[in-house]
Amino acid sequence: MIKIEDLHKSFNGNVVLKGVSLEIPKGEVIALIGGSGEGKSVLLKHIAGLMKPDKGRVLVDGNDIASSRGRYLNALRSKLGFLFQGGALFDSMTVFENVAFPLKEKTRTPRKEIRDRVLRELSNVGLSGSEDKFPSQISGGMVKRVALARALVVDPEILLFDEPTTGLDPLIGLSILKLIDAIHNELDFTGVIVTHEVPRVFDIVDRVAFLNEGRVFAYYEPEEFMASSEPELKEFLAGSLGRPHPDGPPLFMPCKGDDSD
Repeated sequence: MIKIEDLHKSFNGNVVLKGVSLEIPKGEVIALIGGSGEGKSVLLKHIAGLMKPDKGRVLVDGNDIASSRGRYLNALRSKLGFLFQGGALFDSMTVFENVAFPLKEKTRTPRKEIRDRVLRELSNVGLSGSEDKFPSQISGGMVKRVALARALVVDPEILLFDEPTTGLDPLIGLSILKLIDAIHNELDFTGVIVTHEVPRVFDIVDRVAFLNEGRVFAYYEPEEFMASSEPELKEFLAGSLGRPHPDGPPLFMPCKGDDSD
């Protein structure tokens, strides 16, 4: 469904992607992980067609999204749903209006069908009865759910998630991951999740792509990733779990001369 070939991207001489290649089979969900500044969100925006590569291609269903124009580009984008990191809701619109926005702007869907689809997706994300509220009147977790409903309302074949749990407390973040998993089980979309939720995200994805120094350093199933003996992966996992590197010094060292327990 998604094929990335030798993708390069720089910003003002700062090289971010240095030849990323990756294939994501139809119906699978992958986690895209790595350290801060490794280009995870940049790669996601290339898949969505929001950025153009300096070199390389992003193929969506066999079509190069960067070189597509007009109705061909619109047809490709119609397959995509994008959940932005902060939700990206319109503050001046109600929850209903936010979810309905892509249908009103990009389709000729009849008004009654728009209403039915919006209410259906709000129900799917557990927000029935919230359609008349404004973003300022709901919690951060609810904002993410509204954004997910908006991404789902166009019936996408591909869903892209940019840090869907950022800014949420651990329990709410976990509920968002479980919601994504439940919707995937129902709709069987192809998905990419950029996240720091390691290892919790491993429970809901088919594969894990690890970006390091501008390339895909590893692309494994979650069990393989956790069991890997490669130093870079062990160090990353140790840091994500808040533990010292298994081959390094202990995380906390007693102060010299400190005899306390």
